Amino acid sequence: MSQSNHNAPARILVVDDDPDLRELLRDYLGKQDMDVRTVADGAGLRAALEREPCDLLILDIMLPGEDGLSLCREIRARSKLPILMLTARGDELDRIIGLEMGADDYLPKPFHPRELLARVRSILRRAPDRAEGDGSVRGLKFAGWTLDLGARHLVDEAGVVTPLSSGEFRMLNALVENANRVLSRDQLMDVLAGRDAGPFDRTVDVMISRLRRRLGDDGREPRIIRTLRNEGYVLNGPVEKLF
Repeated sequence: MSQSNHNAPARILVVDDDPDLRELLRDYLGKQDMDVRTVADGAGLRAALEREPCDLLILDIMLPGEDGLSLCREIRARSKLPILMLTARGDELDRIIGLEMGADDYLPKPFHPRELLARVRSILRRAPDRAEGDGSVRGLKFAGWTLDLGARHLVDEAGVVTPLSSGEFRMLNALVENANRVLSRDQLMDVLAGRDAGPFDRTVDVMISRLRRRLGDDGREPRIIRTLRNEGYVLNGPVEKLF
């Protein structure tokens, strides 16, 4: 669902039931050479995607009828379309659930349009068909697992696939690419959402726990992803690049 011509305007679809916010984002992002469409709910979202694909979805959590989290899950089940979620509360649980369901980033309301623009541009740069370079490395093999960089999932030695959410993939990819090097919670939070972790933010810890379960790594005595108290997390062992 993403554009192949990087010189063409990025196609943005905004889903929010606030008409004033829709107009603000359409005007502001439009002035940044982006092609912006807006709809108010899930039905409008589906109709818009049927008419024309887009490069990025800006999706409010609080919507009439179907909420943004269920719509995010639905989109992610069939597409890698980048998703930026908006939440009125900035609630930590909403943020964690949104990332678990495959959102690429989140932004609490109220927000400054310039911050939204920065996050939109960051997500578009990370989009696979925009940022993969020559794409020569197809996977990373570690601890009996292969992280498929194209399909963004895990494969065990028997070939069984374990799906990953967008947040899980980005965090695991960062850990594997920096194997045997400690990554702080702030560094991992930046990988997840481009912002520093507060002292009470448990997003990273929740994601680490989920990854350990995916990898069959005992949380009490982990072998693959270790916790270094007051330092961060480190993935142990050698990593092989697959071409």
